[in-house]
Amino acid sequence: MSDYQAVPLSPHDRRAMAQMDELLRQEGISRDRNLAYSAGIFDDGGQLIATGSLFENTLRCMAVSGEHRGEGLMAEIVSHLVQVELERGYTHLFLYTKCDSAKFFVPCGFYEIARVDGRLVFMENRRDGFARYLRRLAAQLPAPSLQTPGAALVMNANPFTNGHAYLLEKAARENERVVVFVLSEDRSLVPFRARMDMVRAAAAAYPNVLVVESGSYMISSATFPSYFLKDDALVTRTHAALDATLFTRIASALNLTRRYVGEEPFSEATRAYNEALRAILPGAGVELVIVPRAQEGGSPISASHVRQLIHDGRLEAIRPLVPKTTYDYLSSEAGARALANIRAASNVIHH
Repeated sequence: MSDYQAVPLSPHDRRAMAQMDELLRQEGISRDRNLAYSAGIFDDGGQLIATGSLFENTLRCMAVSGEHRGEGLMAEIVSHLVQVELERGYTHLFLYTKCDSAKFFVPCGFYEIARVDGRLVFMENRRDGFARYLRRLAAQLPAPSLQTPGAALVMNANPFTNGHAYLLEKAARENERVVVFVLSEDRSLVPFRARMDMVRAAAAAYPNVLVVESGSYMISSATFPSYFLKDDALVTRTHAALDATLFTRIASALNLTRRYVGEEPFSEATRAYNEALRAILPGAGVELVIVPRAQEGGSPISASHVRQLIHDGRLEAIRPLVPKTTYDYLSSEAGARALANIRAASNVIHH
């Protein structure tokens, strides 16, 4: 065990933050944009020699000075961060790390879930966490239905639009059964429970559609880590590769042989993401179906456009773009929080 002790780092301590950034830089890492807590270990001269941070239930931005490797500093940092997480009520923890660093976290109680070769390893603190997740998903489906190949949609529905409804209807019409995964990270402008209710309301029209929470193994672009990937294009490809890798195992457990996504006419990043999925999924026996966007007035419908209209104070203008359930929610007292979130956001396009 190290003789050093990890201590909290204040984001307002400029000297500590500068040392943190420099230590991360030496390890080829930049400070992640999503950090809620950081800790560090200092030597007797006040120099930061190890650091690590948290965002919700994930450990991030961990580094040890090359001059102090082998002194147990990473174990000290991880132990400190895990204790903070437990005090905050998080017991199921995740971390992302470089491929050559994953071995350092195994003695700390973390197990590999999946990797993108040469780029990233995704780990958790439960040996059978992902297997248990797959069993929970399978238990939501009647056993006989698992014998019939099905299709999947993964959506944030922030908020649920007529474009989402069109995609859902097409998948339900073309497949005997459909599983819709709603991203359960509560980081969107529209709260998760409201998004879930919107999707379930639309899916109620189709007896062959099951709506489930995505859980912790489907990661949105808003919280996917980018701090050790060198550019935005690589972040997009790596996120897609990890998503596809995890999804192939979900698909195998639930006998899903198709995944539907909407065509992306606006965002180059999302378009690249779809192409990365198309390159990976078929190798695991999963067909990727890219569906042209539903249109209104000659323009593709997108949640980004709906959010922009709301942000600009034009709530009435979203009526032709969303189901009645979505409009009713956003114009109700229950939807006041989401409406305020969207109107206050500085960027509602990529959120």
